Amino acid sequence: MTAARKRVDPARLAAFEVLKGVRVDDGYANLLLPAALARHGLTGRDAAFATELASGTIRRQGTYDAVLAACIDRPLRKVEAKVLDALRLGAHQVLGMRVPTHAAIDTTVTLVRAKVNQGAAGFCNAVLRKVAAQDLDAWLAQVAPGDLAVAHSHPAWVVEELRTALRDASGELPELLAADNLPPRVTLVARPGRATRDELPGTPTSYSPHGVVLEGGDPSAVPAVAEGRAGVQDEGSQLVALAAADAPVEGRDEAWVDLCAGPGGKASLLAALAAQRGARLVAVERHHHRAGLVRRAVGADPGVLVVQSDGTRAPFADDSVDRILLDAPCTGLGALRRRPEARWRRTPEDLAELVELQQALLEEAVRVLRPGGALLYATCSPLLAETAEVVARASGREGVVVDDLAPVLPAVSGADGPLPGTLQLWPHRHGTDAMFLALLRKQ
Repeated sequence: MTAARKRVDPARLAAFEVLKGVRVDDGYANLLLPAALARHGLTGRDAAFATELASGTIRRQGTYDAVLAACIDRPLRKVEAKVLDALRLGAHQVLGMRVPTHAAIDTTVTLVRAKVNQGAAGFCNAVLRKVAAQDLDAWLAQVAPGDLAVAHSHPAWVVEELRTALRDASGELPELLAADNLPPRVTLVARPGRATRDELPGTPTSYSPHGVVLEGGDPSAVPAVAEGRAGVQDEGSQLVALAAADAPVEGRDEAWVDLCAGPGGKASLLAALAAQRGARLVAVERHHHRAGLVRRAVGADPGVLVVQSDGTRAPFADDSVDRILLDAPCTGLGALRRRPEARWRRTPEDLAELVELQQALLEEAVRVLRPGGALLYATCSPLLAETAEVVARASGREGVVVDDLAPVLPAVSGADGPLPGTLQLWPHRHGTDAMFLALLRKQ
């Protein structure tokens, strides 16, 4: 078979399409991948290869760009975008996967020849041969010695924010950055009263009594997941819902609210817990599409009402709600294992806008919380601007206090948050997303 007739490898083509969807359509790799795998009929090892190729390339983009820049005689911004996508895929195979060098280069060149042109294919061949001249450690020593941002493929501003949030007295920052680049484990949750952890395959989670880590296979093939009695949910998110449900309240405990419920994972677990206690959950979500996802997640549960509404103008009277979960929109920089593209999209300007929204949401949550009730504020970000600073402003108001969360989640250790009584989970310590949790009360 001649070079011109070589068939493009389907797994690599699927990964190439995912990178394009992330770049052009602002898509998320974890949402684009299932469609790409199905489109090319990929299962088993081929699907796993395509998944690691796409996700791993996005995670390590900053590192590979530094290497590629040393191998190309013009700025990367002047390289055609789809050619750069292919070069990154090739670099990941050469430097980050156990793919023989000749196979990594040959398949990338074939892909570029089919999707761009012969000239671009020749260019990629020359560049990737330079990339393959030495291993990743040698490249890092050459292009960015001692630079954590390049070595661990995080934007420099994110590295500094994480350093501050970690209060890095013991030198944990490299461990945290490395954990952000590990493929996430698939974790399932059994919704209480509808499924038990014993009927789910996998290893029990360390802290959540309802979770298991799936050893392999398709989660949707698990009967309880297919039937909606269980779901896929990171253990950190399970702990957020459990803390919101288990925080003690004074008096009645009937009216529960999830103030930012989309896409519905925490709401579905809260709904199951509420049903066991005779409580009713109102799940509030501003955006129509995400409200639909919440409805799908909670199913036909008669104890749940999904309301499409702006959480900063919550449709509740003052002092009327017994228990509130505010899982606020945030930068998502605590979930970089699952959303690797977030690190390249977020900017300091985004942070400022999100903090303003978080403050407005928390102020509204305090308004509707009744005295004696419990309000759990959570973010999937450890950045202090989104965590300690937002909570400190709220607790500075008259009658609002931060309560101690440690007794609510006694199994969790090594999670002291930036404010007394708050908790901060970490990927490298707890194997979860970097969830921040604070329990507020109105006296």
